Amino acid sequence: MNLKIQEFFDPATFTLTYIAYDENSKDAVVIDPVLDYDPASSKVSFESLEKVNHFIDKENLHLHFILETHAHADHLSGAQTLKNKYPKSQTAIGARITEVQKVFKNIFQMSENFLADGNQFDKLLSDEEIFSAGTLKIKTIYTPGHTPACVSFLIGDALFTGDALFMPDLGTGRCDFPAGSATELYHSIKDRIYSLPETTSIYAGHDYPNHRDDIHFKSTVGEEKNNNAQLRNDTSLNDFLKIRKDRDKTLKAPRLLFQSVQVNINAGHLPPFLKIPILVPGPVSVNDASK
Repeated sequence: MNLKIQEFFDPATFTLTYIAYDENSKDAVVIDPVLDYDPASSKVSFESLEKVNHFIDKENLHLHFILETHAHADHLSGAQTLKNKYPKSQTAIGARITEVQKVFKNIFQMSENFLADGNQFDKLLSDEEIFSAGTLKIKTIYTPGHTPACVSFLIGDALFTGDALFMPDLGTGRCDFPAGSATELYHSIKDRIYSLPETTSIYAGHDYPNHRDDIHFKSTVGEEKNNNAQLRNDTSLNDFLKIRKDRDKTLKAPRLLFQSVQVNINAGHLPPFLKIPILVPGPVSVNDASK
């Protein structure tokens, strides 16, 4: 296998989409594709996917899987648009997606016809499961914390970490979403990711270059263990919990939180209408509301 990786950065959502492929056999997977969405008009567009499509066609790749590291809360998945273009491909996600579906089915008061059993995806992946995409061998590593269903994908010596682990100067993913857990994320990174060889490449799911001019998306396990801003190899659980929880308190909800989650727990299938819940912080009396 001659593994090659092509990245695509979406500046609207700071998302990295990846194509991992064998240059010899042309077998390929896409990880975390983005469907462009304008919340003001509620229109979707396909600029991000067209770049992915162009690369696949230009390189004559055989797309086997569209892999999701989790049900994203910041962008709509382009999985179904890709699958329509490449009908032999399959969607796949960690099997714990059912836990996320159960939580958000209630929040969005989704139809009883929506079953929280993961059937919307072609393949549900178990922890440590190794599956094939032609000549590519892919290992699923459960890395919950950001959400219960987060997984990382190990292909050769490249690990795609989604929102679990970012570049060393940024740290880790937030853990304040429903059913998120900073304790779980700590163990996912320390026990699962940091146990890999230090030369293993890390490909992050996002980059937020607020304090630098260029996009960074690739590091190594060794670099993360030594330099990660929130969780180094010698960081204690208590120290990480304080760092992560203090940081989460300062973060606003992702701009496309409600739109993206209800699409993404449905494997990227678009409903005719999106539901936006109204969140009221506490009891409001008639007198208070009139002020």
